[in-house]
Amino acid sequence: MPVNNDVKLGNNVKIFHPNLVNLYGCAIGDETKIGAFVEIQKNVEVGSRCKISSHSFLCEGVIVENEVFIGHGVMFTNDVYPRATTEDGSLKTEADWDVVETRVKHGASIGSNVTILPGVTIGKKAIVGAGAVVTCDVGDYAIVVGVPAKKIGDVRDRCQNIQQLSIFS
Repeated sequence: MPVNNDVKLGNNVKIFHPNLVNLYGCAIGDETKIGAFVEIQKNVEVGSRCKISSHSFLCEGVIVENEVFIGHGVMFTNDVYPRATTEDGSLKTEADWDVVETRVKHGASIGSNVTILPGVTIGKKAIVGAGAVVTCDVGDYAIVVGVPAKKIGDVRDRCQNIQQLSIFS
């Protein structure tokens, strides 16, 4: 699993175990760290000073802004109605589907084993709790958990959230 020549790497990008990642046709910003067994597909943009933990998958159509944390085993999706074949039974090709953009805004944190459906925006400084399934937009500063992910707080309410944040430990 290589880092292809068509990958645009910023300054001081750290790829842990480069032989155990699959990066192609993507752009990675300055000082970003990428763990082992990560796949980042073509046309994905990852900002600066991000951390992408092991076993995560960023498919085409994902845009990750600066200073985003992505936990272990996070799965992004990009097709609202995935199918292996077309109506006539032939295998789908790249031309047979529309990639739906997903965006993670500046400073957001996504816990381990989160699944993010296509077309979702995760807001600035938002926190998505481990194991959540994100089916709709997450507002700026929101704390969301569960299946489907529901808002339980706001990161700016520090005192109120001390007990709620224990769900991440």
